[in-house]
Amino acid sequence: MDPALAATHDPVSQAIVAILLVGVLGLLVLEKAHRVLIILSAVALLWLITYLTPYRLISFEAAHRAIDLNVLLLLGAMMAIVGVLKTTGVFEWAVGRLIARSGGDPTLLLTMLIWFTGLLSALCDNVTTVIFVFPMAIAIAQACRLKPAALLLPMVIASNIGGTATLIGDPPNILIGSGAGLSFLDFLENLTVPVLWMMVVCVIFSRRYYRAALREAISAEAAVVPAGIENPTLLRWGMVISALVFAGFLTHGVTGMPAAVPAVIGAAMILVVQDLLYSRTHAASAQERVHGILDIIEREIEWPTLAFFAFLFIAVGAAVETGLIDTLARGLGTFIEGARGSLALSERGTLLFAAVLVLWVSGFLSALIDNIPYVAVAIPIIARLTGTLTGDTEVLWWALALGACLGGNGTIIGASANVTVTGLAERAGHHIGFREFARFGTGITALTLLISTGFIILHLYLGRLPTAELGLAGLVVYFVVSGVSGRRERARV
Repeated sequence: MDPALAATHDPVSQAIVAILLVGVLGLLVLEKAHRVLIILSAVALLWLITYLTPYRLISFEAAHRAIDLNVLLLLGAMMAIVGVLKTTGVFEWAVGRLIARSGGDPTLLLTMLIWFTGLLSALCDNVTTVIFVFPMAIAIAQACRLKPAALLLPMVIASNIGGTATLIGDPPNILIGSGAGLSFLDFLENLTVPVLWMMVVCVIFSRRYYRAALREAISAEAAVVPAGIENPTLLRWGMVISALVFAGFLTHGVTGMPAAVPAVIGAAMILVVQDLLYSRTHAASAQERVHGILDIIEREIEWPTLAFFAFLFIAVGAAVETGLIDTLARGLGTFIEGARGSLALSERGTLLFAAVLVLWVSGFLSALIDNIPYVAVAIPIIARLTGTLTGDTEVLWWALALGACLGGNGTIIGASANVTVTGLAERAGHHIGFREFARFGTGITALTLLISTGFIILHLYLGRLPTAELGLAGLVVYFVVSGVSGRRERARV
C-alpha cells in the first residue's frame, strides 16, 4: 500500500469517523432512507475525504482487509440452502402439523408457536424464520378471532431469543463468532442453557400478558389445513446436506474450516441436486435450468443485506484504521480500572463488572439502534478490552452476544426480525405501533437480561456451567408453572 495513504491517527480524523458513524446510526433509527443507501453514502464520503483531503480515513486497499468474507459467504450460503428447502413445502407442512397437534386451543397454540419459532430460529436465521411462520400465525389469529399481535409479538421475541443460542441464529452472533474466533459448538455450549431458561420465561410472560385475549379467543380447529411435502426427494437430499453442513460447524476445532466453508459447500451441493432432480422429471431446456438456479440466487439471497454488511465493515474499518476504536477501548478500560479502585474489586470482580457493563450497555443500545451495526462497532472494542483484563475474558464475548441479541427485543427497530414482522403485519392490515411493541418487548428484555446476568456470574465463579442440571431445572420449572396455570384456567372456565 502507498505509505501516503496510510490512515492518519490525529483527533480530527477520529472525530470525523465518529461523527459519520453516529450519523449512520441516527439515520438508521429514523429510517428516512434505505439502510444500504445510508451506509453506501457514508463509505463514499469516507473515501472522498481520504483521497481529497489531508485526513486519511480508510484507503481502498484497507477496505479490502476490513470486509469479513466469512460472514458474507456464511449468510449468503445459508439463505440459498433455506431457499431450496422452502420449495419442498417442508415449513408449511411443519407448521400445519403444529396446529393439528394443538387441538385448536389458543393458549396451547401460542405456547407451541413460541417453542417452534425459537427452535427453528436457532437453526435458520431469525429473519428467515419469521418470514416462514408469519402467514400461519396470521391464519391462526383470524381463526381464533384473536388479536394478531398476541401471536406475532411473542413469535418475533422467540425468534430473537432462540437465535441467540447458535452462531447462525442471529446476524450479530455471526459477526461475533467471526471477530472472536468462536465456533458453532462454542455458542451451543455457552448459550443454550441461558436461552432455554429465557424461552421458558417468554412462554410464561406471553401467556400472562395476553391472558385476557386468549381467554376470549375461540378454537382454531378450523384453521387446520392439511399440507403435504411437495418434493420429498429434494427434501431428503436437503436434510442430508443440511446435516453435513451442521457437522462441519460442529467439527470446526478439528478441521479448522471457518463456518462459511461448509455452508458454501452445502449450498453448492443442494443447488446441484435441485438442478439434477428437476432435469430428471422435466424435459427442461437450458433456459429453464438456468432460471431455476437464478430463482434461488435472485429471490432467496438477500443481496441488500449482504451489501449492507460489506459497506458496514468498511465504515467500522475506518474506525479501526484511524485509532478511534483504540481510543474508545482505552476510555472503557480507564472507566473499569476506576471502578476497580473505587470499589476495591478483585481481578475476577473486575472482569464480572466489565462483563455486566457490556451486557447491559449492549442491551440498552441494541434496543435503540439495529443490533447489527452496533455489534460491528463493538467487536473491535471488546477485542481490545480482552487484552487488558485477566481471567476468562471470553465471557465478555458472551456478554456482548446476549446483550445485543436480547436487547433487540426492546423496540421495533432493535432487530431486523422485528422490522420484518411489523412490516408484514402492516401489509396484511394489522398495525403494530412502536409503543405497543415496546410495552411487550421491554418486559421480556429486562427479564432475559437479568437471567443473562445470573449466568455470567455462574460462568465466572463455577468455571463451567452445569449444563445438564440447569437445563433440566428449566424444563421442570416450565412444566410446573404450565400445569399450575392450566389448572387455574380450567377452574375459571
